[in-house]
Amino acid sequence: MVSISTWARYIVQKLDYSVVVGFKNYKSGHITDAQLGDVIWKNLFQGKLTYLHWNKGEEMASGFGSLVGTLLVRRIPHATPQRVFVGDVVVLKDPERTEDFLVRRLAATEGYEMVSTDEKEQPFILKRDQCWVLADDKKLKPKEAKDSRTFGPVSMAGIVGRVIYCLRTAVDHGPVRNSRFGMMKDSPILEVELDVDEMAKSNKA
Repeated sequence: MVSISTWARYIVQKLDYSVVVGFKNYKSGHITDAQLGDVIWKNLFQGKLTYLHWNKGEEMASGFGSLVGTLLVRRIPHATPQRVFVGDVVVLKDPERTEDFLVRRLAATEGYEMVSTDEKEQPFILKRDQCWVLADDKKLKPKEAKDSRTFGPVSMAGIVGRVIYCLRTAVDHGPVRNSRFGMMKDSPILEVELDVDEMAKSNKA
């Protein structure tokens, strides 16, 4: 049973999401002043903060297990360093094929100095709204991993969510290891919205 304090934290998260989505649609011209309030209230009282995403491939295999299977993803309508954190596993638009999505770990955000192991490559600092993402499987070569070592920095705007739970099989599932801040923010969402049975029904493994 979900406690009152958890419900309160969940509502705060949902209100923040609803306001961000509302103003994002307003600024892009998709809704008018009169519709803004309705959109915020609709997102607050309807729908979920999470969605299911099927992930395959061993790019995110690590000592903590593989992220192959059905993932529960917390929606991030406007990714900033205050909403997603270094160490989080994120879903982002593939910078090379924007109709596809990648699951990678956020390794650095704006202001970080990136230094290559190749002495021929000059260090550089990530610019505003840029981030660096990496696959967890250290055994993969950069081209196999398909991460920032191949395509370079990516825009934070391409991040659409943070992975908070993974179901590999009906008996092999659990929370995803993210940053401490990310896990703290997502804990009430996990308690309220996690439905393992629903995830199992949609699992392709």
